[in-house]
Amino acid sequence: MDYTYVGYTKDKEIAKGRLSATSEEAAIDILANVGYSVISLKPVTRFLPDFDKLLQAKVKPAEIITFSRQLALLLESGVGIVQSLELLQGQAGDKQLKKVLIEVMADLRGGNSLSIALAKHPQVFSKIYQKMVGVGEQTGALEGVLRSLADYAERESGTITKLKRALTYPLIVFSLALVVVVILVTVALPPIIGMFTSLGGELPITTKALLALIDFITNYGLYLLLTLMGLGAVGYIYSKSPTGHYIRDMLMLKLPVLGRLSLVTELAHCCRNISLLFRSGLPLPEIMTLVAQASSNRVVAKALGEVEQDMLKGEGLAGPMRKRRVFLPLMVEMTKIGEETGNLDGTLITVAENYEIEADNRTQTMLSMIEPVMTIALGLGVGFIALSIFIPMYSSLSLVGG
Repeated sequence: MDYTYVGYTKDKEIAKGRLSATSEEAAIDILANVGYSVISLKPVTRFLPDFDKLLQAKVKPAEIITFSRQLALLLESGVGIVQSLELLQGQAGDKQLKKVLIEVMADLRGGNSLSIALAKHPQVFSKIYQKMVGVGEQTGALEGVLRSLADYAERESGTITKLKRALTYPLIVFSLALVVVVILVTVALPPIIGMFTSLGGELPITTKALLALIDFITNYGLYLLLTLMGLGAVGYIYSKSPTGHYIRDMLMLKLPVLGRLSLVTELAHCCRNISLLFRSGLPLPEIMTLVAQASSNRVVAKALGEVEQDMLKGEGLAGPMRKRRVFLPLMVEMTKIGEETGNLDGTLITVAENYEIEADNRTQTMLSMIEPVMTIALGLGVGFIALSIFIPMYSSLSLVGG
């Protein structure tokens, strides 16, 4: 949601502007992070959806990675923040990023900080990104923070890219097989069946089954499709509600193969986020709030929120984690070691790397299983259709010969 704010800086200067945040508390946190004391904060009410945002093209992760690294390099070279953004805006290859950088520069010239300016574009810069930039501004380590954010985004992007590449071949094979099946059923089968029945032959059971399936799809396929689409729409809408999203994520974690993969992937993200924020000097309760907001799994996010509440009671971090089954033993034990040695960011990075290796191995195993399973399934399907076509064909030849 968008908010308009009025506040004052540490130098007692009035500051006005607009930012995007998930709630009023989040907006106040963002402003406090850059040293603004809030006088007034009002939500911007909309009577219609913001179609501009809905239609905006997504900025590719590679663009954000390049932007972060180049901005860090320019700042280290002594170039001012506005001048750096002007240079990057001029050479940016993404039109959407160009537009966003123009707006960010306008906000900076208007007296806003970089983190406040970035917070107005949550579709491009995530909450973690905004918060880390704010921390970098406060601590004077913005260049290092930008490099850390670029490294983090690069890992995320690399994982997604590998997954897409691995799925490309099975999808191509499936699509080609589907085209072949459709051609066989619609072009080759009808004339053969017509010839066979005209000769007085009895259709084999495989052909009868195939014809019954085709007849069912012809008569009821549209209704079946509409029913499935309706159920899918209802399920999608329900999954967007807080309860539905939680149930969906809980079921995802309980799936036989995907459950463990989903959990270790999510915990790896959490460990990296905690390490990144802890290294920047943020207090742990605030870190847990941010990591919970950034989590894509509501079960994990709820557990992180509960851990934060126990931390505020003075129970530390590892102890509350041990009470929740969603946090795996390796993460709990390494967190305990990190708390005892004062090296929490280092131990959590180790945990994240271990979970990432496990997730990568499980993903490769799953993908290596997809190809033979798909080959067997396609072979059985095409074989069934081939039998349904060729048996009547050979039977027709015998009838003609007889």
